[in-house]
Amino acid sequence: MASGLTIGQLAKSVGVNIETVRYYERLQLLTPTARKPSGYRIYSDDVVRRLRFIKNAQALGFTLEEIAGLLNLRVDSAASCGDVQRRAQAKLARVEAKLKDLESMAGVLKDLIKSCRAGQPTDRCPILKSLEEKRRSDDGNRKAKR
Repeated sequence: MASGLTIGQLAKSVGVNIETVRYYERLQLLTPTARKPSGYRIYSDDVVRRLRFIKNAQALGFTLEEIAGLLNLRVDSAASCGDVQRRAQAKLARVEAKLKDLESMAGVLKDLIKSCRAGQPTDRCPILKSLEEKRRSDDGNRKAKR
C-alpha cells in the first residue's frame, strides 16, 4: 500500500466510512500524518494499521475507551504483554457475564413461549401479562413473577 493516503483512501482500505475516520480523529485515536497545502489530510501505512487495530478490537467487543488504553500500552515502553493480557482477561470476564445474562433471558423467553396458547385473545396472553408484572431477582437470574 502506498504512503500518503487521503482520508477516502484510508477509509476504503479498512472498510469504514470517512466520518468514522474523522470521529476517531476527534477522539484522538487517529492522527493524520501530514496535510497537503490544500488542507487535505494525508495518512501513512502506520495509520492504516492503527485503524485496523481499532476495528479488530471493536469486533472483539472492546469499547473505544478500552481501545485507547490498549493503543497507549502499545507505545508505553514500560508496559508488558501481561498488562495487555490483564485487560483482555477483564474483557473476557465481562463478556462471560453478559453471556450468562443472555442465557438467563433466553430461558425466561422459552418458558414464556411454552406458556403461550396462540389462540387466546391478547388480554389473556401470558407473555404480555408477564411483561406487565414486576420482575424479581432469584439467584441473579431474571424470572417472571408467577
